[in-house]
Amino acid sequence: MSIVSMLKEVPHPGEFIRDELEARGWAQRDLAYILGVKEQAINPIMSGKRGISPDMARALSKAFGISPEYFLNLQKAYELSTSREADPAIERRAKLQSIFPIREMIKRGWFEDTQDVSLLETQVMRFFRTNLLEDVPCFAHSAKKSGDYSETTPLQMAWLFRVRQIADEMVAPRYSEAKLKASLVELERLMVDPEEIRHVPRILADAGIRFVVVETLPKANIDGVCFWLSASEPVIGMTCRHDRIDNFWFVLRHEIEHLLNKDSLESGLSSSIVDVDIDPSNENLPLVEVRANTAASKFCADQDAINSFLIRKYPYLSEKDTLGLARRLQRHPGIVVGQLQFRMAVEYKVNKYNWLTRHKVKIRQFLRGSANVDGWGDAIPVNL
Repeated sequence: MSIVSMLKEVPHPGEFIRDELEARGWAQRDLAYILGVKEQAINPIMSGKRGISPDMARALSKAFGISPEYFLNLQKAYELSTSREADPAIERRAKLQSIFPIREMIKRGWFEDTQDVSLLETQVMRFFRTNLLEDVPCFAHSAKKSGDYSETTPLQMAWLFRVRQIADEMVAPRYSEAKLKASLVELERLMVDPEEIRHVPRILADAGIRFVVVETLPKANIDGVCFWLSASEPVIGMTCRHDRIDNFWFVLRHEIEHLLNKDSLESGLSSSIVDVDIDPSNENLPLVEVRANTAASKFCADQDAINSFLIRKYPYLSEKDTLGLARRLQRHPGIVVGQLQFRMAVEYKVNKYNWLTRHKVKIRQFLRGSANVDGWGDAIPVNL
């Protein structure tokens, strides 16, 4: 017998009380006398028109020698059996929300706000480009808590598919690796003035690269990604969650290196290609990530010059000397400060991430208007 059918057969507690009265040979007025109330006070309970309150449960407990919890449980079971069936859509919405941050995605304009769960599921399938809900990435494996699966994977996948959704609607010329390599010199010229970052999307587009900035989802800690819509349509996506000049250039060059090496060209979209919490000091990184980090560090600052500076100056690093190094390297001071902070943390085991941090200026503002930026209150309309 199912739980639902059992609940439907639960009698009102008044029936149990009548059985107890009959077993004891008591009349209803006898019970009223024992409880010290008028008979009219217990008539509604006996007829099933009123439930058993906690006070009455305690009184009946004394009268029958049965725990008050027993009477309360009888009342709860009866009320549950007579309650309306819950809307099946609740479970379906809970399933989606347990995997993806649906409310956040609606807030960001990725989905239409609706209580129609079928429409919501349709939007989720359309977003992930599948006709079956079971084929939505992470949906079928939402209960898995071990192995290669992690709780951030659905967040990574949702962010990644949003980047692709926007990139799909962008127009760019055919990708040219030669133009990209040549553009690295042009990009280096932009690394002195933060405002020059506004030219990055155009330079990348001229080389055939779709550049998209999508705000990361809560607790996802995503930095960027490089993937391919086709063999001639590369995409670089970034979050700019660390709104700092040093982080921007490091992550951008990291993703460009992935592109130059054609990383993920054959692998398609998966959470494994998303760069999360890029940390060059991690000794267990895959070779492709080590290679990308090395290229990014060299791009941000001449590593021989950084080494020489630290050997000569550490631990007495002055702001004046650091600004002089930045001028010689033709880099914004914030980029050089970021490189020095990292090298001190790795080689000297000294946390200096608050040192001269005012030079690590914000840059996100310079991308608005020149790049496809989705987030921080702005949403890019796309054809679903």
